[in-house]
Amino acid sequence: MRIIPAIDIIEGKCVRLTKGDYATQKIYNENPLEVAKEFQDNGIEYLHVVDLDGAKSKHIVNYKILETIATKTNLKVDFGGGIKSNEDIKIAFESGANQITGGSIAIQNRELFLSWIENYGAEKIILGADCKDRKIATQGWLETSAIDVVDFIQDYERFGVLSTICTDVAKDGMLAGSAVTLYEEILSKSNVQLIASGGVASIQDLKQLKAIGCEGAIVGKAIYEGYINVKELQELC
Repeated sequence: MRIIPAIDIIEGKCVRLTKGDYATQKIYNENPLEVAKEFQDNGIEYLHVVDLDGAKSKHIVNYKILETIATKTNLKVDFGGGIKSNEDIKIAFESGANQITGGSIAIQNRELFLSWIENYGAEKIILGADCKDRKIATQGWLETSAIDVVDFIQDYERFGVLSTICTDVAKDGMLAGSAVTLYEEILSKSNVQLIASGGVASIQDLKQLKAIGCEGAIVGKAIYEGYINVKELQELC
């Protein structure tokens, strides 16, 4: 299972939110590159970068941070937040993203999202399937649709999606464990490569996600709050 630390960006700074609430933001480092380099120095290969300004603004904002991380580290970065147009996705890849994650766009403009899979390749496009009470959440989790998360993933799998990041918003930033039951259901009803996100608080949580078959796991606040030491992650990578 791939271990994928997260860097969430607001105004160029490394922050974390609780349950996606922008009012709860806590700044952990004003230089995301420093954080990325520390991950790399501890054997990490992958990084999940979220442009929270972009998610709120509905267009990519913090692509210069992405460019800096991509050019000054060897990390393979998946980038999400505010990718809503062909121009946005072009900027993301030109700025060094290895993959992009599209969530809101997959709800709001299905044809455009599917065209990205066709044009860039399914291995480059991750489906963002974030949910509140099983319903897909969009716009940086500020809005909720009526679409069930499992139905959403199954539908896009039929159209070529290979990988999905799924966050249960209720778990995000709570350091109380992941949405294991939901992930088991997704894995039993689809063949997508599932990347778990939200709620990880311990190495044991990560071992559990690996045991049920997750292809990857995103870790954020647990690292920043000292629940997990980055060095501990090496044995799972």
